[in-house]
Amino acid sequence: MKKIILGIFALALATGAFAAETNSSPEQVEAKYTAAIEGRTADILKVLDLSDTNKAAKVHDIIIAQYRALNAWHGEYDAKLKALKSDTNAVAQIRASLKALHNDFLSRLAENLSPEQIEKVKDKLTYGKVQFTFNGYVSQYPNLSAENKNEILRLLKEAREEAMDGGSAGEKTAVFQRYKGKINNYLSKQGLHPGKSQPAQ
Repeated sequence: MKKIILGIFALALATGAFAAETNSSPEQVEAKYTAAIEGRTADILKVLDLSDTNKAAKVHDIIIAQYRALNAWHGEYDAKLKALKSDTNAVAQIRASLKALHNDFLSRLAENLSPEQIEKVKDKLTYGKVQFTFNGYVSQYPNLSAENKNEILRLLKEAREEAMDGGSAGEKTAVFQRYKGKINNYLSKQGLHPGKSQPAQ
């Protein structure tokens, strides 16, 4: 469970930059981290605009808990994943534990939010990159078919699912960059290139 607030804090937090401040006590580091994730969570709740205060409190606690759980997971496993890069079985096992965190988070949200509201949470956790990137493709590739657009959106939402669990803003961005590569390959195979219309059928 990590990252947060706005601006630079969002980047620094998730990467553990707060902990790297040698002049800060553990209590100060924790206070900054707590303020950061509370700020990000308040941002999400503002978008959800829940009229039920009890439900809002539950969602608040679920999101805060996820930030902390992800922070703990990355703190424990990021270095191990790098060291075990060539051991695909070990990496898969570690990644499975992250997937379990992801699924549990979504299950708890589903007890309190509609599918549409959960989409908003996912978008806020990934800085609105799905719609922003999709709009970019629509602008760059004239005359995309409905099928093309659906495939682009499907891949971007797949990227969002993975990026939600990222350990930093940079890691989330890297996930979307990787998926943009997949999208570009897909469009190229369709005979589509930036600034060009679809080929005649």
